[in-house]
Amino acid sequence: MRCGLVTLVGRPNVGKSTLVNRLVGRKITIASTRPQTTRSIVRGVVNDPADEWQIVLIDTPGLHKPRTELGSRLNRLVYGSLKDADVTCFLIDATQPIGSGDRLIAERVRAAGSPVVLAVTKVDRASSQDVLAQLTAATEWDFASYVPISSVTGVGIEPLQQELAARLPEGPALFPPDMDTDQPEEFLVQEIIREKFLDRLREELPHSLHVRLNDMEEENDLLRIEADVLVERNSQKGIVIGKGGLMLQEAGSEAREELEALLGSKVHLQLQVKVEPDWQRRAGSLDRLGFTK
Repeated sequence: MRCGLVTLVGRPNVGKSTLVNRLVGRKITIASTRPQTTRSIVRGVVNDPADEWQIVLIDTPGLHKPRTELGSRLNRLVYGSLKDADVTCFLIDATQPIGSGDRLIAERVRAAGSPVVLAVTKVDRASSQDVLAQLTAATEWDFASYVPISSVTGVGIEPLQQELAARLPEGPALFPPDMDTDQPEEFLVQEIIREKFLDRLREELPHSLHVRLNDMEEENDLLRIEADVLVERNSQKGIVIGKGGLMLQEAGSEAREELEALLGSKVHLQLQVKVEPDWQRRAGSLDRLGFTK
């Protein structure tokens, strides 16, 4: 069989996480309209029903010009994953012109040396002329294959899957056939909580927010989850809580409902908003929160 690592790379908000969830067949990583939603490496496993291949997808943070120590660490995480990739899936947005950021990523993936499959995403939101223009412009990079896709409608998903699988090396499966991710439940729990705040917040606040899981314990058929919602400044704390506690209540309720569906258990979710001053910029804070150097 064929098996290997496929690293997904692209600018922030290009649709990497949405594509991973579509290929895997369920939600294993959060997605949002906010850039830099993904802050860690997330692995998803796609198994061929005929056992001819296994694709291990590596969802990465969006490559960007870093303004904080966190941004620098996330970029290094992406570059490291490129070195390990058997195949690279480079995503560009059909609704946005190709820019300097895309060209920089193209240089990086070429330098990494693995076969590159380029996916033009969000074709359901672009005209056929725009999609054709993107494909034409991208041919200058001379990659192995080019596929227009929509992770929302499913257009192009199967052809993309086949293009990726065909370029994997021969080798045994890396994961059991019934496994679709190696992420622990605790990781997805804190990410789902964070997701519920992202699109409710404006300007720089989504970047300043992090969720820290403190406790997750089952007691009499009730799953008790305690987590801190971290922000960087006292002025942000009131915004996240909301007037009369409304935002905290709404985001927490939405998170609890999704967690109950995901985990198959009643959930008691307790959230506290705390200030971790300038955590994105402080190496010690990032170390404590588990962000790789």
